[in-house]
Amino acid sequence: MSDESPNQLGTPTPEELREQVERTHDGLARTVGAPAPEGDLAAQAKEKAAVVREQAAAAREQAAEKAAAASDQLREKTEHAAQAVKDRTPEAVREKTAQAAAQVREKTEQARRYAADRTPDPLLEKADRAATAARANRAPLLAGGALLVAFLLIRRSRGRNR
Repeated sequence: MSDESPNQLGTPTPEELREQVERTHDGLARTVGAPAPEGDLAAQAKEKAAVVREQAAAAREQAAEKAAAASDQLREKTEHAAQAVKDRTPEAVREKTAQAAAQVREKTEQARRYAADRTPDPLLEKADRAATAARANRAPLLAGGALLVAFLLIRRSRGRNR
């Protein structure tokens, strides 16, 4: 016996026809959504791999953009902090610092010449490579020094307020 319940004349009603069409439509939708035969699995795997590769590339690009933005933000904040320290440092302190820095440079040059005269050549070459690396990373070293000076000045001023 069929699913339709015929009316008294033996023909389905319009409502029953709609239900039958809906059941047929649902059945077709399940069939279309059913897993593909095994022959198509390789193609599906390749498609899925391509999608995953695209998503991974997009994620890498997004991570690189975020890292660059964070780096720029950190650089900007460091520059701002260094400028704030410079602005808050009295002129007399800056002058004394400049004089001390000049003396340190002079004494450093004297020590360098003394050491160069008495140091073996292979050791001099290694020291030269280390100095080159320090010069190449001058900005981070200066920023770190500025932050250290700011920290020490803040600590010193808080100690006087107690």
